[in-house]
Amino acid sequence: MAVEKKFLKKALSDYNVKKFLFKELDRAGVSSIELQKTPIATRIAITVRRPGVVVGKRGKSIKDLCDALERDFKIENPQIEVIEVQNAALDPKMVAEKIGRRVETKPQFKPAIRIALREIMEAGAMGAEIRAAGKIVGKGGKAKVLTVRQGLLKKSGDSMKLVRVGTYIARMSAGAVGITVRIVPPGTVFHDTKVKKGKAAAIAAAEVAAAAVAEAVATVPPVEIPAAFVAEPVKEETAKPEKKKRVSKKKAETAAVEGAGEGAEDVLDAESGEENADEGK
Repeated sequence: MAVEKKFLKKALSDYNVKKFLFKELDRAGVSSIELQKTPIATRIAITVRRPGVVVGKRGKSIKDLCDALERDFKIENPQIEVIEVQNAALDPKMVAEKIGRRVETKPQFKPAIRIALREIMEAGAMGAEIRAAGKIVGKGGKAKVLTVRQGLLKKSGDSMKLVRVGTYIARMSAGAVGITVRIVPPGTVFHDTKVKKGKAAAIAAAEVAAAAVAEAVATVPPVEIPAAFVAEPVKEETAKPEKKKRVSKKKAETAAVEGAGEGAEDVLDAESGEENADEGK
């Protein structure tokens, strides 16, 4: 029984620390907080959208947080590590908070949810679901549930552990509205997905080779060729076809008659030459 109380006390202490940090760092956009206790120190990893708010000017804010944790929660030597969110569109906590902040200023749930869902899918997510529950219509209206989903999303079994979940409570004038965002990150392989080992290895090898080729091409500098080695293009001369002269019909007939007459004169000259030769004999 003493061991159980020890674990319960530790869990309650961690919960109180996380609650305190979420409240203190509300403007920084906290995504997640992880506590890891070691014999030397207590490591606290905080994933936020704006790390500058946590660190503060010359590290004053983070030093005040460490002093408060050591004074109020009896944490020995707390070491806070600040991690910036790489892609806010794939972080469900950030997306839920963004929707909540937007509807608190301008209570229009459908456009805000649809815009957020489009941003999630454009970021490369395999699937997503956004659910808003509460008095969405406004004062005097009944509580409703608005759900918008797209892509592949698991709702049961061990595959649910691969789905990221984030929540936020929007404080509206008509009442509180709970916003829940579920996102399946890109490249997630579920347990019930059947993929052949050879095919999966070939796909992975092809992706690695394509990435290596792209990186190699990007690092190669462009080669400049000197102007002396650049050959000038040779222009090919094409022979112009000869134009045929047009001859009228009358000119053609006269040319034919003249040619025939010249031929007859040549024959007569040849015959007269033969007769003169016979007489001489």
